[in-house]
Amino acid sequence: IIHYNCSIEEQAEMVRSVKRYKNGFINDPFTMGPDATVGDVRKVKAERGFSGIPITESGKIGSKLLGMVCTRDFDFAGDDQLSVTDVMTRDLVVAKEGCTLAQANDLMKSSKKGKLPIVNEQGDLVALISRTDLLKNRDFPNCSIDKTSKQLLCGAAVGTRDTDYERVKALAAEGVDVIVIDSAQGDSTFQAAMIRFIKANCPAVDVVAGNVVTALQAAHLIQAGCDGLRCGMGVGSICTTQEVMACGRPQAVSIFQVARFAKQFDIPVVADGGIRSPGHIMKALTLGASCVMMGSMLAGTHEAPGTWFYRDGIRMKKYRGMGSKEAMEKGSSTRYLMDSKSTIRVEQGVSGAVADKGTLHHFLPHLHMCLRQALQDVGIKSLAELHHGVREGFVKFEKRTPAAQSEGRVHTVQHVQSTGFGAQ
Repeated sequence: IIHYNCSIEEQAEMVRSVKRYKNGFINDPFTMGPDATVGDVRKVKAERGFSGIPITESGKIGSKLLGMVCTRDFDFAGDDQLSVTDVMTRDLVVAKEGCTLAQANDLMKSSKKGKLPIVNEQGDLVALISRTDLLKNRDFPNCSIDKTSKQLLCGAAVGTRDTDYERVKALAAEGVDVIVIDSAQGDSTFQAAMIRFIKANCPAVDVVAGNVVTALQAAHLIQAGCDGLRCGMGVGSICTTQEVMACGRPQAVSIFQVARFAKQFDIPVVADGGIRSPGHIMKALTLGASCVMMGSMLAGTHEAPGTWFYRDGIRMKKYRGMGSKEAMEKGSSTRYLMDSKSTIRVEQGVSGAVADKGTLHHFLPHLHMCLRQALQDVGIKSLAELHHGVREGFVKFEKRTPAAQSEGRVHTVQHVQSTGFGAQ
């Protein structure tokens, strides 16, 4: 889900870059015309990080393909004013429109090329395949892809201000699949109006509304037409809403009550907040959630935004709440119904730091295996069976006494070593 703490144009561009990828086929590749120079290509490589650029008659896709410019073509060209037509490769290996990804992959293997243009019968460029994208498709077979268009699924967040209606239009024009309405308290006329607007003008776009913590709040948003709900208020690791505003609800009862009500309308629920360990993921799913949001658990990974620093010999990364002073100064105050220019701000979050958890490529498989083993220990094969078991009563929660909680943790040993993947 792409955040909206940026301009409409910037967020739309991020959605566009995701939707441009179509299961290995780049349907809107960056192209240049014959009037471009070597200096232009070098600038693109410096700014965008790639240099395999198709050259077409008009400089746009859908025009006759003239050649390709790659790094090896201009590496030793000393004159930046040299035309790309003087250095580009003209004898190209191409695939015909309508070829499958497997066929294109075989052709790239046999030709040992890094880029494979796709052309129609007239020789016009219609798509491009990059070897790096094929490797991504091979290495990440479980990525979220639309079954019809074969494009990556992409979601984006919006608020409920007047300007957000224009944001929604821009995101829908780029093919966004789901819009998440971001609000600390979702049961409002503003959010209901936004839901109705999206469903009326962009019926193909799913809407996740919230946040809610009661069945009544959920009912209002479901009635407005939402497709999913976020559940949680004041339970995040850096959230102080319950302390400052005395508003919120314990997360377990919130998920259970909201999910039980939403199930009648086949509306999935996202558990937002309170997840500190793999065990909490299992608890949230058992209570009825379809998925969980993890802020603090993922904030310490290498892929999370932020800079590293060391404290007491531990590598840390800064982590701030959306209701913190720092985040509000960057524009997040709108989600708390406050003007970003207002001099009076009520902080509902704090800034802190989290320990290094390594890369997501190691951390997420660890969480996935933890969840699988938890289901195995309970004797359940799937999440659908888990939810059914809770409704039917053969999967139950039990209260634990302080003694039971003590024996359920590590005890009677000293100098315990941890992998760092558990609760922090």
